[in-house]
Amino acid sequence: MPNKILYFFFFICLSTTLVFAQEEPPAEDETTVEEMEENFIKVQDTISREPLNILGPSKAAFFSAVIPGMGQAYNKKYWKIPLVYAAIGIPAYFYIRNDKEYDRYRDAYKNRLAGVDDSNSEFATISNDGLIRAQRTFRRNKELSLLLALAGYALNIIDANVDAHLLQFNVDENLALKPHMKYNEMENTANLGLTLNFKF
Repeated sequence: MPNKILYFFFFICLSTTLVFAQEEPPAEDETTVEEMEENFIKVQDTISREPLNILGPSKAAFFSAVIPGMGQAYNKKYWKIPLVYAAIGIPAYFYIRNDKEYDRYRDAYKNRLAGVDDSNSEFATISNDGLIRAQRTFRRNKELSLLLALAGYALNIIDANVDAHLLQFNVDENLALKPHMKYNEMENTANLGLTLNFKF
């Protein structure tokens, strides 16, 4: 008798377990394929890039041509503005300095040719050839400083234009050129190379 009760109790437990096991679990997320596609499109829309500003590089170059450093400010690269003014300002400073020295030596040479007594001046110990050489040196330095200032001005415009182009450059992981290193077990060496990733 106790065995029958035990079997009966075991049968009830087993049947209840089977009944509950056959019931479908509540669906946690019943999304259809259409809903999944809509969600994917929404995610794509949120990570999509801003439309390209075709006139951006031209604007940056124009601003830098009008006021040096303004194109860098337009590109939000404010740290480049002091470099722009240093690239233009330092040669401009040396141009002014060399121009003043050139004028001093030229005036001294003209006064000597005009017969003005310069025995008490700072140029008394310098010969005529020395005055001519000094004028040539300062004129060459003045012209070189002017060229460097113009080069700094031109580089300021080029930098603003190129930087505006690079701001719109696609740096997505789907298009990437990355270095890689692979260990060669046969030769016990490391091989270096570049990997080009191009995905649609």
